[in-house]
Amino acid sequence: MRGRVLAGRTRNESALTRVVNAVFTFFRFAEFEILFVLFFVIAFLIFKDLTSRPEYNQILVKKPGGDWWSY
Repeated sequence: MRGRVLAGRTRNESALTRVVNAVFTFFRFAEFEILFVLFFVIAFLIFKDLTSRPEYNQILVKKPGGDWWSY
């Protein structure tokens, strides 16, 4: 029983190898959710950076006397 293979792995793997394999297994399992959240975090950071600059922020602010888009 000592040399038996469990799920493609042997029992004599090091702890570091098991941890790395577990991390990769988790990433394969939750890949879509991780990338989905990462997309929104990156989009939020880019939008936050753009709106913090005065020259880009003018898009979101109503300009007095602006005739090209009066709202």
